[in-house]
Amino acid sequence: MTRQNATANLFKRVDYLKSTLTIFILLCITLSANSCKSAKITNEQQYYAVKKVVDGDTFWIDDGSPKGVKVRLIGVDAPESRRTARKEIGFYGKEAKQFLESFLQNKRVRLEYDVNMYDQYMRVLAYAYLEDGTFLNAYLVENGYAMVLTVPPNVKHSQLFLKLQQNARIRNKGLWGK
Repeated sequence: MTRQNATANLFKRVDYLKSTLTIFILLCITLSANSCKSAKITNEQQYYAVKKVVDGDTFWIDDGSPKGVKVRLIGVDAPESRRTARKEIGFYGKEAKQFLESFLQNKRVRLEYDVNMYDQYMRVLAYAYLEDGTFLNAYLVENGYAMVLTVPPNVKHSQLFLKLQQNARIRNKGLWGK
């Protein structure tokens, strides 16, 4: 076997291993996503009790499973409320978390989804509505407790959020206050 043939065979093996690894990773992701879908989260008109607030844009709901489901609100981003290895506490972060905790205390939410149902951390991505009809994502932006964060393809309400944020800034609401 010539050196050129040996090199060509090596590249073929590497390409084969890359393809196999890619298929394996996609299979793992699919299996992981399917196991998360076994939770009782559906697009029905069902309301879930809020168990715990993580920060100004993330909370846990009681879906009947032992742990519950972690929900990340679509289209909004509240400042960080706690220091992590990668992020510092953000300006107005603690206030945003405290507001959401008091606002959601003893409340139930209905979830509505966009294109992607999960993010890379396997949190449920959702628009949340209270039983009185309050659109939580919009309410947070409107009152300056969160900023707009548009991550395609989940863009259903992005124009509404941008208008609400502009008004909150003009009125110096929440984190936009002077």
